[in-house]
Amino acid sequence: MNNNKTTPKDFFLWAGAMVSLYWSVIAYINLFFDYIDKVYPDPLNPYYYVDFSSGSVRFEMASLIVLVPVFFALMYFIRQSIAADASRAEIWVRRWALYLTLFISGLTIVGTLVYVINDFLSGEIAQAFILKAVIIIGIASIGFMHFLADVRGYWKQNPKYAQHVAIGVIVLVVATILSGFVIFGTPQQTRMYRYDDQKVTSLQNIQEQIIQYWQRENKLPDQLNVLNDSTAGYSVPMDPQTNLPFEYKVTGKNTFELCADFNEQSQGSGNVAYPTGPYGNGGDSWTHGPGHVCFDRTIDPKRYPVQAPIQAK
Repeated sequence: MNNNKTTPKDFFLWAGAMVSLYWSVIAYINLFFDYIDKVYPDPLNPYYYVDFSSGSVRFEMASLIVLVPVFFALMYFIRQSIAADASRAEIWVRRWALYLTLFISGLTIVGTLVYVINDFLSGEIAQAFILKAVIIIGIASIGFMHFLADVRGYWKQNPKYAQHVAIGVIVLVVATILSGFVIFGTPQQTRMYRYDDQKVTSLQNIQEQIIQYWQRENKLPDQLNVLNDSTAGYSVPMDPQTNLPFEYKVTGKNTFELCADFNEQSQGSGNVAYPTGPYGNGGDSWTHGPGHVCFDRTIDPKRYPVQAPIQAK
């Protein structure tokens, strides 16, 4: 009987371990990149803003929470199998997995150097460039040395050191995930930010409808409900958090206020995550603090002239 024969169990244990490892490492690197982009925002790219509401951060954290334990669980079963039968250390799937990981680690180091140098030459912030380079090269180098030691049998000869490394990795991953709550805030705060973002989007929508009404009627609407149009299928949006109407007040012939109650200080630079049209006198700012905030608007008749009524034939 050939004890070195790879069984389906061996294959899927190693395949699962390698997939969870590569996925976890990619998620960890991308999460760290998001942290760096948050701490060092690029003023040349103000519309790129990272927070918990963006799917990438949540997905990366979820990947680490699930896949890191999966990787260590699969490796535990693999180590137990090798301890029970030393020939399991010589099966082809193990050798291929280890050497493939060494190859990918080395390739990552080279590819990372190209990537970060390209970003640096394009004008990326120096601090962000250095941190990203250190993170990727550091992770790839550690992975390379760890699996090279495995190929040479170091961890088999020093199992306690292997346990220390595993504990260190788990502590590092947990600390990184917890850092996200410090950098971005808690999930509950994120929900409040999302409410605020939706309120801004609704106010922008209402403002656009008010301007269209002005151009048709040569006056501002007395109340927001006159903007409702069943034929066009439009209804004025409500506050998504309270399901109550937004506050609207006419302050002059061509001036008005739109108000809402916000939970948090607006993120980014003037809520640039939302495209703001050139309403009124230039682009409008939707920056807000927590609490009741009103946005004063003035319609420029030259920019938004009243439309001539259509003459009936």
